[in-house]
Amino acid sequence: MELAMIGLGKMGLNMATRLVRGGHRVVGFARSKESIHAAEEAGAEGAYSLEEVVKKLKAPRVIWVMVPAGPPTDETIEKLSSLLEKGDTVIDGGNSNYKDSIRHAELLKEKGIHFLDCGTSGGVWGISEGYSLMIGGEVHVVDKMRPIFATLAPGKDQGWGRVGPHGAGHYVKMVHNGIEYGMMEALAEGFNIMKSKKEFELNLDEIAEIWRYGSVVRSWLLDLTANALKDDPTLSDIEPWVADSGEGRWTVAEAIEHDVPAPIITLALQMRFVSRDNENFSARLLAAMRNQFGGHAVKKAD
Repeated sequence: MELAMIGLGKMGLNMATRLVRGGHRVVGFARSKESIHAAEEAGAEGAYSLEEVVKKLKAPRVIWVMVPAGPPTDETIEKLSSLLEKGDTVIDGGNSNYKDSIRHAELLKEKGIHFLDCGTSGGVWGISEGYSLMIGGEVHVVDKMRPIFATLAPGKDQGWGRVGPHGAGHYVKMVHNGIEYGMMEALAEGFNIMKSKKEFELNLDEIAEIWRYGSVVRSWLLDLTANALKDDPTLSDIEPWVADSGEGRWTVAEAIEHDVPAPIITLALQMRFVSRDNENFSARLLAAMRNQFGGHAVKKAD
């Protein structure tokens, strides 16, 4: 098949490359000329505007959007809605909020343009290992796009599938990321506990390697943890500042909306906020309160 990849960040470029290697014709577009050139070096055909993208594809066209969630995705899909024709298909493979995806599907449906929301997991390793694809949309549209999904996935019928109607793909990916937060936090806390046992002089990268085989906690995240600790056992070159993509927040918000207890995911998200608080006024105030009611010593700032 032929398709366009809109957005050529690390993941978009890797996906375009995997598609090219799988025998698909890919037209790549991004705001950065350097990104377009990188796609061309990977075997894709470059385009320098959305108008050029549309002209280079034969109808019915397939456009895969891989840009940041929110306004960038909104603007891209709104622009495409005025350029594409009835029977064309837009796939949003980014991390959009599922409510936005439902809205995008309705917008495009008015013009006879198909829409699929595709939650995509695999990160930078997807180019070699394949991507996990969670797809929302109409069954017959998903079936038409099967060659694309089968190429991007780990196997022809493995690691991808339609999970429900419009919005369901990004909803499932949202929850996936919330679970990911909890798993990452548990691994981080466990290794921190072992690090604190100074008298045992535990070798954390060796322990991670042992756990990778046969243990109940073995996982791809543990594999990546082992890689990180092998490269830098003390992690001294990394600042203790953890970002979040927004999907963890959305997962917690959904849990609250539906009265579903999700303490682990919620706390994992909160711990990411803690990592960014250099001031940590709450901790300072706690220390001050202990000093006030019990005369407990406080450590003075330098």
